[in-house]
Amino acid sequence: MVDFTQRSSEVEIMDTFSGTTDELETILQDINRVNRLLGGYSITLDAVFELLEKEGEESYTILDMGCAEGTMLRKLAEQARKRNVALKLIGVDFNEQGLQLAKQYSADYPEISYMNTDILSADFSGWDVDVVMTTLTLHHFSDEGVIKFVNRFVDIAKLGVVINDLERSPIAYYLFKAFSFFFIKTKIAKKDGLLSIRRAFKKEELQHFATQVTNASHIIKWKWAFRYVWILKNK
Repeated sequence: MVDFTQRSSEVEIMDTFSGTTDELETILQDINRVNRLLGGYSITLDAVFELLEKEGEESYTILDMGCAEGTMLRKLAEQARKRNVALKLIGVDFNEQGLQLAKQYSADYPEISYMNTDILSADFSGWDVDVVMTTLTLHHFSDEGVIKFVNRFVDIAKLGVVINDLERSPIAYYLFKAFSFFFIKTKIAKKDGLLSIRRAFKKEELQHFATQVTNASHIIKWKWAFRYVWILKNK
């Protein structure tokens, strides 16, 4: 039996990935297929533009923590173009192979740049960041890491933070197991997908983290398919 009462501390394969860039590209295609079919992208996009529209400025700078190959940034850029909103987009990730793919895929997006850096120690003061966003990244960290990173996000962002991550539940776990049989090709994506759910969150855990994040108000909502969006607005 799988234990869903507490977050798993098992390390995902992708956290220490050492395969080829071609292998990484195939795995990321699997992950993106899941996000596309289950509506995962729209959760982040809707929340980010909700923050921006309330400000009514003509241009903004957005930092994406754990950007992988940059799919979310490109979707954000496309939406901004349709809305006539000028964005400067910065993707941050530790995986140099993923960033190589991101730069390759983003050749037609001059508003996007990428950095291989440690967000906890890097100096972003010169970037004048309005919003920090992160999608399916927070569950990779321990509870202590979550609190440390989210506080750092709030320190960097002038307007707020948008976090999109998974709900830990048996329903999500077994539905993903069935879904992956038909729609996911790689063993790594199948295994890590299930482990991601076991490493994910219950709402009361996110609410507890929120009490330890200062200088922000918090909105935590459940979204299909078994996601939470956590929006932090700077006070």
